[in-house]
Amino acid sequence: MKNTLFYIFLFISSGLFAQDFPAPPSPPRIVNDFVGVLSSQELNALEQKLVAFDDTTSSQIAVVIVKTVKPLDMSSYALQLGRKWGVGQKGKNNGIVLLWATEDRKVELAVAYGLEGAIPDGIAYRIVNQEILPYFKRSEWYNGLNSGTDAIIKYASGEYKAEPEEAGEFPIWGFVIMLIILYFIFRSMKNNGGGNIGGGKYRSGWPYTTYTGWGNHSGNWGGGGGGFGGGGGGGGGFGGFGGGSFGGGGAGGSY
Repeated sequence: MKNTLFYIFLFISSGLFAQDFPAPPSPPRIVNDFVGVLSSQELNALEQKLVAFDDTTSSQIAVVIVKTVKPLDMSSYALQLGRKWGVGQKGKNNGIVLLWATEDRKVELAVAYGLEGAIPDGIAYRIVNQEILPYFKRSEWYNGLNSGTDAIIKYASGEYKAEPEEAGEFPIWGFVIMLIILYFIFRSMKNNGGGNIGGGKYRSGWPYTTYTGWGNHSGNWGGGGGGFGGGGGGGGGFGGFGGGSFGGGGAGGSY
């Protein structure tokens, strides 16, 4: 009898404290204001920009505005919502959830597996606390979301690069490249008796061409990033989320 009562209590309490997540609207939208904070013009401006980014890269940035996430915390809510909605593409897991809880006065950025390299936790924290919250503290809601999504797009498309300290990674590759270059320099000095280092042999060697090739490639990526911004208003309608999954990456803040 006691066991029966315990399981009945457990069932009832789990129902009472279960978190209800909003269903994505139909037809689907990538910007979802369930509170009614933004005007229709502001919603459409954000929608067009993020749909264009989705069309160009297949990465999806979902903006979700709710009143509260209680009894959950912001991180858990954003993570579970991203999974339930399937933000990002299946297999690529390249989705981001920008969650704003108006009554809780908090913002959270949840980053899926596939974008954690471009937007590590340190960068997510910077976007929330330096790009979004300064506007929110002045009640400039649209400006905060617009600035935040601009920064997300630039990092996700490679236009901005995370510093090693922000990414939490030690730049060991830099030392490897340096050692390779030094090796070929010393070998060239040995073979030529210390002379004719600048005579052209090293410039045609593997380290130089590879290194400069990377530099040229990086320039092309940067040019592509700049070109993306010009076509932000030309995307079509949002086709829906692609079934992506989320880990535990991201960061948040309050105002």
